[in-house]
Amino acid sequence: MSSSSMALRSRHNSRAGFLAEVPSVVLLAGGFLAEVDFMSIGTNDLTHYTMAADRMAPTVVTLTDSWQLSVLYLIRLAAMAGTSGQKPVGVCGEAAADPLLACILVGLGLSSLSMAPNAVAAVGLQLESVKLEQYQQAAVAVRHCTTAAAAKATARNLLS
Repeated sequence: MSSSSMALRSRHNSRAGFLAEVPSVVLLAGGFLAEVDFMSIGTNDLTHYTMAADRMAPTVVTLTDSWQLSVLYLIRLAAMAGTSGQKPVGVCGEAAADPLLACILVGLGLSSLSMAPNAVAAVGLQLESVKLEQYQQAAVAVRHCTTAAAAKATARNLLS
């Protein structure tokens, strides 16, 4: 940890973290986490950059779905880096607001979900309906799927 980040935290009793929104940062998350207290993954931009698809372009809208397997793979890598470094890794963005995907994100090892206030009730109900072990088993099953649609269907079958 750098002396400037230690000084900031000790003087202001604050925590320092970073927002990962591009694949290159997620791939190096362990090194970044060594310098900070937490990490949050911005799923909207991470999906956009991972899939090389503009989320505003209607012709590639299927590619901007956070259920894309490469996006879930990157999220899992970030969660593993957090676990390894004993640092919390959370997520913010549209993915956290999807009740079914929120379960998979928790199953992948994320420690927090940040979403729009209008999504909290539905996500909370879904998270309360199933045990952590089931989220984890569903996350493993989803990782073995070959398409985003199959991943979503698998999660729905296992968690509904």
